[in-house]
Amino acid sequence: MSLVKLVDPIAVADLGRVHFIGIGGSGMSGIARILLKRGVRVTGSDARSSELVTELRELGATVHIGHAASHIRDVDTVVVSTAIRDSNPELGEALKQGLRIIPRAAALASVMAGRTAVAIAGTHGKTTTTSMLTVALQKSGADPSYCVGGQLVTTGLGADDGQGGVFVAEADESDGSFLMLAPDIAVVTNVEADHLDNYGDPRAVHDSFARFAERVGSLLVVCADDPGAAELAAKARERGLRVRTYGVAGEDYRVSGVRPDGFGTVFAIEGRGNVRLAVPGAHNALNATAVIAVADELGLPFEEIRQGLGAFTGAKRRFEAKGEAGGIAVFDSYAHHPTELTADLRAARDVVASYSGSGRVIAVFQPHLYSRTRYFADEFGAALGLADEVIVLDVYGAREDPEPGVSGAMVAERVPLPEGRVSYAPDRASVPGLVAERARPGDIVLTMGAGDVTELGPQIVARLS
Repeated sequence: MSLVKLVDPIAVADLGRVHFIGIGGSGMSGIARILLKRGVRVTGSDARSSELVTELRELGATVHIGHAASHIRDVDTVVVSTAIRDSNPELGEALKQGLRIIPRAAALASVMAGRTAVAIAGTHGKTTTTSMLTVALQKSGADPSYCVGGQLVTTGLGADDGQGGVFVAEADESDGSFLMLAPDIAVVTNVEADHLDNYGDPRAVHDSFARFAERVGSLLVVCADDPGAAELAAKARERGLRVRTYGVAGEDYRVSGVRPDGFGTVFAIEGRGNVRLAVPGAHNALNATAVIAVADELGLPFEEIRQGLGAFTGAKRRFEAKGEAGGIAVFDSYAHHPTELTADLRAARDVVASYSGSGRVIAVFQPHLYSRTRYFADEFGAALGLADEVIVLDVYGAREDPEPGVSGAMVAERVPLPEGRVSYAPDRASVPGLVAERARPGDIVLTMGAGDVTELGPQIVARLS
């Protein structure tokens, strides 16, 4: 897969009738929802039905299950995601008809136009930070429009068209498409090597974020604790862009005293006092501080934002509770990069320590993409060493074809835990039984990965019951 072709944004009024190939995806469905609420005629297709597809139909979209050239009828603009292959019959028909074909990010740029645009970027933490900011703004009465790469627990939605003047969006760097956005305010949580199947080497990832920063109109908010983000901040300042930094090393928003508090987190911001979150992990204290920096720029009262942050209960698949049985709690996480695994496993340890002190963390990890598994097998193994018991599934290939010699076993054999505490489970159906054999009251089970490992949470709870 190559980086997407960058195109100039198009006014919503000029899009005409819009067809989404892969409309059921979290990002695509969100943009389709906003266009429908603005009166645009929307059609689309997806490989399978889902709750998101049902919701779009209820809003007036025509959605086909399965892809066929005949679906491209009375269409002006076709929106595609990078998950769509060149062999897709609808894409081929759109090319044949000479229709306007744009990537998802270009459609996002269209719906953001005319609002105060806030984009949340970074290798990790985008969805949670975007969701936190959205909820905090909603609680303050700002009623933002938003488009998140996941679903808010509070609303059950991943996108909506608010009546306020702010539009909050997650900016996806995976394919370089965030370079189609030109936000007024941007947050960069961190800059690390990832998506090397696209970028080729880590330096190209950093260069892409530098280009993104060049597109920011007013303010760049950056986490000073991350070396890649700190480097980005320094370069942006040299160009004359206004920059605010946050974190333990933050110059403008200094974080201290981070500690677990039950399932939540308490921390302090210098000159502001304590903030309590209802979600665990030191990384979420940093995400929340980024939200406060953006809210300051928007002129919103700190006390209202603090209350809004306290009301944030998470985004789906971000340390999401799936149930409890026999004193064993099961959570699910979208973590699919070593840094994300490390953050979530540390958060799990905080939760265990806060509740019982004697429980263990059982990690169930499904590597995502063969290329990522090959690049980061050592780092995945080291991160999983933070758990007490580890079960590694086989690779979820997603858009990639299998690579000889690349499997979940590459990760399992690199986990630095004693023999018997690490299992490679290529048969996904065996995992609930494996967990039931190992788990005991007080433990936390955390399923992790960007693939269908998310389906295991309820199955594990049922088996434990």
